[in-house]
Amino acid sequence: MPAKIRLARHGKKFRPYYFIVVADSRAPRDGKFIERIGNYNPVTNPATIEIDFDKALSWLQKGALPTDTVRSLLLQKGVLYKNHLLKGVKKGALTEEQVEQKFQEWVASNDQKLKSASSKMEADKRNDAKSRFAAETKVKEARAAAWAKKNAKEVAAAHAAEEPIQVTLAKPAAQ
Repeated sequence: MPAKIRLARHGKKFRPYYFIVVADSRAPRDGKFIERIGNYNPVTNPATIEIDFDKALSWLQKGALPTDTVRSLLLQKGVLYKNHLLKGVKKGALTEEQVEQKFQEWVASNDQKLKSASSKMEADKRNDAKSRFAAETKVKEARAAAWAKKNAKEVAAAHAAEEPIQVTLAKPAAQ
């Protein structure tokens, strides 16, 4: 029974939500599975990935093959890197302490990358909002100027159309 780590789709139309499952490779995509090891929500920004690290690592060590998408998710979470380091321990190239040290360094650098990417995304969002507000203000001022110009023409035309009032002074009647 060849096992695969893959996605099982759930959610509504155009709102996908996936379970990361270990299943027999012959089972249908959303069908029977052996174990559920996580969730993946691509709709959120950034995508939400929740994986039970230990379960995923144990299934990789047992020989379960991840699909391409799940492989990228496991890379992001560091499961594949940890599996790679543990293979080095089995071969005698590394010790457990070296593995933990290398993995912690990787986790720290990965967290730093994620924080910088999210702060950059927030800054871009703020700058975009400021530029849209400035553009909207310019359009609003242009409309106000056009409206004032139109009203000035109408007022001038109304003053021109008015006949000047002529006041005639009558001489007082002689008594």
